[in-house]
Amino acid sequence: MSGMWAELGMVVYHIVAVITILYVAFSTGAYLLMYFAAAKDLRKDKDVSGLQYSKALENELAPLSILVPAYNEGGNIVSSARSLLSINYKQFEVIVINDGSKDDTAQRMIDEFDMSPISNRVPFSALGKSTAPIRHIYRSLQHPNLVLVDKENGGKADALNAGINVSRYPYFASLDGDTVLDTDAFIKVMKPIMEAKPDEEIVATGGSVGIANGSIVDTGYLSSDNVMLSRNPYVIMQVIEYLRGFLMGRIGLSSFNMLILVSGAFGVFKKSWVIEVGGYETETIGEDMELIVRLHRLLRKKKSKGRIIYIPEPVCWTEAPESRKILRRQRIRWQRGLFESLWRNKDMLFNPRYGRIGFAAMPLFMFVELLGPVVELIGLIMIVLGLVLKAGAGWEISASLTLMMILYGSLLSTGAVLFEEWRFHHYNRMSDVFRLVLHALSESFWYRPMLTVWRVIGLAQAIRGKKAQWGEMTRVNVIGGSSDTIKIRPESPLIQPKK
Repeated sequence: MSGMWAELGMVVYHIVAVITILYVAFSTGAYLLMYFAAAKDLRKDKDVSGLQYSKALENELAPLSILVPAYNEGGNIVSSARSLLSINYKQFEVIVINDGSKDDTAQRMIDEFDMSPISNRVPFSALGKSTAPIRHIYRSLQHPNLVLVDKENGGKADALNAGINVSRYPYFASLDGDTVLDTDAFIKVMKPIMEAKPDEEIVATGGSVGIANGSIVDTGYLSSDNVMLSRNPYVIMQVIEYLRGFLMGRIGLSSFNMLILVSGAFGVFKKSWVIEVGGYETETIGEDMELIVRLHRLLRKKKSKGRIIYIPEPVCWTEAPESRKILRRQRIRWQRGLFESLWRNKDMLFNPRYGRIGFAAMPLFMFVELLGPVVELIGLIMIVLGLVLKAGAGWEISASLTLMMILYGSLLSTGAVLFEEWRFHHYNRMSDVFRLVLHALSESFWYRPMLTVWRVIGLAQAIRGKKAQWGEMTRVNVIGGSSDTIKIRPESPLIQPKK
């Protein structure tokens, strides 16, 4: 009897192992397809220079509303607003939304910019959608294009909806509070909108996001000469992740008009489309992806040729978690946000009505990003079992799985690093490039298994319906010193919105 159970166990082992190998092969193939699509786009835009962006400034740029949610940011909200007021753009307004801060965020804005109350009611109410109660709306007497919305706490999505209601211009930019801007960030993301064909409408656009930890940020901006690689291994691995996600993943998806995620750190949207889909969803922690999916739904419904695109140029930099604890919390939250977005729009999956979004983009995120960690965890367990069993085909399957995992993780990540070096060359020191490549090759042996476990935990929590908690990301902003963190000059904006 025991022999029969042992034989049955080996059969199950082989079946699961083969399924895992097929899955990893599929995932690797999907990433390689996006890899080549991204390479084509990057090569096409390789000769675009800063002079072309300056020339674009001479043209008629669409007026832009910049929405900045802030919570308990009295220490840096003034410098953040000053930085945004000095951007390289023709016609814009800055709307700071104080989301029920418990500190002096609102009062600092009022005092510094000589702000006068306009009303305690939203003067425009573009969305026609209520938000958490608004206490007062202020406008600066020094800078007429600076507005402060002082409201009760409702979370980031609710704050953005309030900002949309108050905004006056046809396009708006949503910023994460800890975003450090490129000097021509808004021109870069608006450039595709200005250059769109007459029969093509750009509904939303975003750009690559870099990690600023270890770099020097001066007066709210990060120049290419000041980009440096942190020595923290967690930060280095996140740099590699961002390179792979943006330079390979999102740009590749964008080339097929299948992009269903624009980073919350920096995105520009045509307001009329966002209004039509009802603005940001406040009942999910993945409000950025959920909005893009609903925009795709509307595009298909209206049979529009509108596009949601990503540009390869880095337009902003953000601060990444430096501790294992904060990184774990972030990745669990991201996985739960992904589950919520896909679950809310599950009717689009394999639905011919939604074309390549339903048959390619949604399945890719469902089976590779959402369920992928489960399969990868099973694969890791199978590798260990094969090594322990040391039984014939078990050893061969384990070796195959190991090689596939290395290809899937380390080699693709190394390719992303080479992409960055070829196209943008932000990391000017050879030692930085060497460390990036070395860490990329090590990914499958420590970093990816760790993320896999965390993402499985996040998926399990989402399925159980556990209430989401945002928590906080601790930041340490220093100039020089022994701390290996993002080095910020005092004028730099780093606003961390929280729920």
